[in-house]
Amino acid sequence: MLLKSTINEVAESQKSNLTQRKSGLQRDLLHSIPELSSHALIISGIRRCGKSTLLHQLLESKYKGAFYLNFEDPRLYEFQLNDFSRIDEIVKESNSEVLFFDEIQNINGWETYVRQKLDEGYKVVITGSNASLLSRKLGTKLTGRHITKELFPFSWPEYLRFVKKNSSESSLKAYMNTGGFPEYVKTGNNDILHQLFEDILIRDIAVRYGVRDTKSLQRLALYLISNVGKLVTANRVKSLIGISATSTVMEYFSHLEQSWLFQFIPKFSYSVRKQMINPRKVYAIDTGLVTVNSKSFTSDYGPLFENMVYLFLRRRFKEINYFSEEGECDFIAFRKAKPLEIMQVCYELTPDNLDRELNGLFEALTFFDIKKGHIITLNQSDRFERDGKIAEVVSCYDYFK
Repeated sequence: MLLKSTINEVAESQKSNLTQRKSGLQRDLLHSIPELSSHALIISGIRRCGKSTLLHQLLESKYKGAFYLNFEDPRLYEFQLNDFSRIDEIVKESNSEVLFFDEIQNINGWETYVRQKLDEGYKVVITGSNASLLSRKLGTKLTGRHITKELFPFSWPEYLRFVKKNSSESSLKAYMNTGGFPEYVKTGNNDILHQLFEDILIRDIAVRYGVRDTKSLQRLALYLISNVGKLVTANRVKSLIGISATSTVMEYFSHLEQSWLFQFIPKFSYSVRKQMINPRKVYAIDTGLVTVNSKSFTSDYGPLFENMVYLFLRRRFKEINYFSEEGECDFIAFRKAKPLEIMQVCYELTPDNLDRELNGLFEALTFFDIKKGHIITLNQSDRFERDGKIAEVVSCYDYFK
């Protein structure tokens, strides 16, 4: 339990710090955020991707009188459910009609309080960096009363605006190596991404879920970030990492995905069971995290390039599979169960890999009865046709425009 004066002091200092900081690069997501209404707005995403900056931009542009509170402040570590009544008193005294809560998912029972404030006519914005805690609670008290938006590290267009560069092969390579975490793009200090990687593993996973064997968790994360774009199974990884139970690896996979550190895409199948048991391809949330933390990163840009293209697709589509029958196609992107984009990724097409890339793409196009797909390369463009299907070869920086 906390004193009202303590909460008020924290809220005032936090909002002062937030409004005094520079507004930063205006994020593209800002343009797709709807007007606040009877639904809570949830902004979710990995740590340090810019959620607080986005809140600042919302405050500056639309809601200057909003009440703001970040629950990760050490002064609020003892916050309990009944302390929300003190927030009520502070909000009434401030005459605020809009409530901004940063990382509120750390407080047990928060969803009941948010539902109450919505019912009272307040407009509520929430950020969170744990997908599981957010979704589990949203599915109870806030069903049908929330709109969720995902924020990622800088996209390619955002990166170009931030570093004030034009679209080119050299700037694309720089983006691929640097990734999009704002602070790292600004400073280039590798310690930022080393510490972020460690903070997510320890604070967001080990502490939150009571993981005692932190060394195995760290080894697993290091293995995954060193093998982006490759197929993984819990059973195979178990023996490589030295974890005794497959169920433990599956549990760690879930924690890593819910923290947004990694994403695992399944092989396409009409059978949900087959999707669950087939190997999955692993991708990191940011290519800078890969280059800084991978123990096996070399001059082979293929996996990093594929990871970058995946992130471009993931910003547009939530449902992505890979296709594998006689050949393999990297990405099938769906919306409402309808395949809308079929894509191969190849850093450089050569006589040695051309047939393999084309065969996999054309097989997927035929399977889904789609006329055209893409092969995304670094700097090549071309066009191939087979049996009425079209494979368009596009340079990455042209496709990303």
